[in-house]
Amino acid sequence: MRKIRAPRILKINWIDGLSISVVFNNGESRVIDFSNLLQDLGVQPDSPEAILYDTKAFANVTLNEQTLSWDNVEQHISLRNGEKKKVPYEIGPDILLKYSKAEKSYPSSGIGQMIRDTRIRNGMSQKELALVSGTSRTYISKIENDRSDVELDTLRKIVETGLGKKLEIKIT
Repeated sequence: MRKIRAPRILKINWIDGLSISVVFNNGESRVIDFSNLLQDLGVQPDSPEAILYDTKAFANVTLNEQTLSWDNVEQHISLRNGEKKKVPYEIGPDILLKYSKAEKSYPSSGIGQMIRDTRIRNGMSQKELALVSGTSRTYISKIENDRSDVELDTLRKIVETGLGKKLEIKIT
């Protein structure tokens, strides 16, 4: 039986207006545009969730149980004994993943261009580079056009074996 992994949010990267960037447990940084999400969820102007259209109120988001949570939204649940309990407003990570878009990774986006420039300077085709580095021409094309991430071991093979250069990584 195949195990289905539920999406979880590991970290909030940044908040800008009604957009938020998060890291999901699959390692992807993704951006969620809440102006569209709240509208699609049918949040009405007179509902408690409408406060999230205000960027200052929206910025009060926290990470709770690996999903996004707002304590500043007036939301209550009824307990079995009839008592009402205030709870934070949360949207499940499965919905957040569905409404998110991959965030362009700027450090990795330059890698494809560097590989292309070096390959061309070396007078190589994508097919030739793929052959000597043990990958496919399609994969080289995807990397060069920023349509695929590249694993570190594969990047090392492409750069050092395929292009004959030295790979150096720095964290500054």
